[in-house]
Amino acid sequence: MSKFHLIPNSWNWVNLGNISEVITGNTPPTSDVKNYGGGIPFFKPPQLNDTPVSHAPETLSEYGIKKARILPPKSVLVSCIGILGKTAITTNLSATNQQINAVVFDKFINPEYGFYFLQTLGSWLKANSSATTVAIINKSKFETAPFPLPPFYEQTRIVAKLEELLSDLDAGVAELKAAQKKLAQYRQSLLKAAVSGTLTADWRSQHPATETGAQLLERILQQRRARWEAKQLAKFQEQGKTPPKDWEKKYPEPVQPDTAGLPALPPGWVWASGEQLCEFITKGTTPPKESASSVQKTIPFLRVTNLTDRGELDLADKVFISAEIHRGFLARSVVYPNDVLMNIVGPPLGQVAVVPSKFSEWNINQAIAIFRAVDGVFPWFICHYLLSPLAQQWLKARSKTTAGQTNLTLEVCRSLPFPLPPQNEQEALLLHIDMALSSIVNQQKSIALALQQSTAQRQNILRAAFSGQLVPQDPNDEPASVLLERIRAERAAQTAVKKPRGRKAQTAKEACDEN
Repeated sequence: MSKFHLIPNSWNWVNLGNISEVITGNTPPTSDVKNYGGGIPFFKPPQLNDTPVSHAPETLSEYGIKKARILPPKSVLVSCIGILGKTAITTNLSATNQQINAVVFDKFINPEYGFYFLQTLGSWLKANSSATTVAIINKSKFETAPFPLPPFYEQTRIVAKLEELLSDLDAGVAELKAAQKKLAQYRQSLLKAAVSGTLTADWRSQHPATETGAQLLERILQQRRARWEAKQLAKFQEQGKTPPKDWEKKYPEPVQPDTAGLPALPPGWVWASGEQLCEFITKGTTPPKESASSVQKTIPFLRVTNLTDRGELDLADKVFISAEIHRGFLARSVVYPNDVLMNIVGPPLGQVAVVPSKFSEWNINQAIAIFRAVDGVFPWFICHYLLSPLAQQWLKARSKTTAGQTNLTLEVCRSLPFPLPPQNEQEALLLHIDMALSSIVNQQKSIALALQQSTAQRQNILRAAFSGQLVPQDPNDEPASVLLERIRAERAAQTAVKKPRGRKAQTAKEACDEN
């Protein structure tokens, strides 16, 4: 909505501070535990979601509220530091931290009307925020926010109509979000069924395997050893040395999977470790700064923000490094199309992607591990398993959390047990998953579009409400200009005797007495 859009003749544009008291919250010292744990909810921006609020994760004690600014019921809360414009309306006595400005409207202003209008103020807040690293709207600037003031009884009619229309709209949004949640749950169930063999049970009964998972694993391990021996012999030849006795015994056997507590697999499947099924599993590192402006940066450098929980890369935020750094300092973490990437630093863990062919070579930072599948194992099978509840639960049970950061070691990744189906069943399984996921994605897109349309519809309803188009004007209503004069007169009369709401020394009882 524009700052001063057209309004009916019986309305008036006013500054927010002319018809309310704005109270900036504060935080009682957290070092004193006596300040917390009572019956007064203490709100912070995460609790503001454009809805009424009555409870908060943190509460203040009678001791603590003496160091806070207590708010009466029907106070409208607006986040004014960081994410601007999140709102709520209180249902009981409460307090907030310093990131929130509370609006306590004069008695001639319907607080619900003010609550709905302040939901539309986001663009004004952003446009008038201070130009710092963190967006801030201070109290004095916030009090200048434009406010379209209708006659008192029209405010009530607008609120009633908004509640009628928005309740229906919100019910539809709730159903859409419930459907979103069910699709996410179905996706997890699908991956679980896929990697446990349930998804291809019927297919398996009609397509006997020509090579079992155990035989495939044995072939993979033999090929792996043969490659190692060929490399060792090549080194001896380059050095002009005769291979020492029993040199083959130095072969580094890949770690065996620990199958304790794992579910039984279908006939023809076998458990294998990540190290057995991948040419290698390693991670990247942080490249040195490339200060020279003439250095051409052509290699995409992936970070955790580029991984998703859908198996695809999100390249909205791309970073590039030079070929020199890529081939030199970061040579051990060169990434190619069809490599599977997983974050090993969170939260959240569980971000996985198969590298596409958009670039021929990529690189990664130290928070990402590479799983490069061997011949006979499909990269997308590796990806779907890493995203499955079975793998995620196993990995998270072995993660370490320090200072709020969750980490997985490469050793854990290499020892991760993988269910290995025969190669032809892997193909069938991926075909089943692709068809099901395609249906899920289409439904998700439809829901996302419907939610987008609901948001637009909500804005249209609010726009109509605050431009006087939602309900008809009543010529018998007292104009807002008269209402405004009454507010000014009453404020002037009470200035000398009225105790300011929200003063620090106020108790909960005093706040109740005032209201």
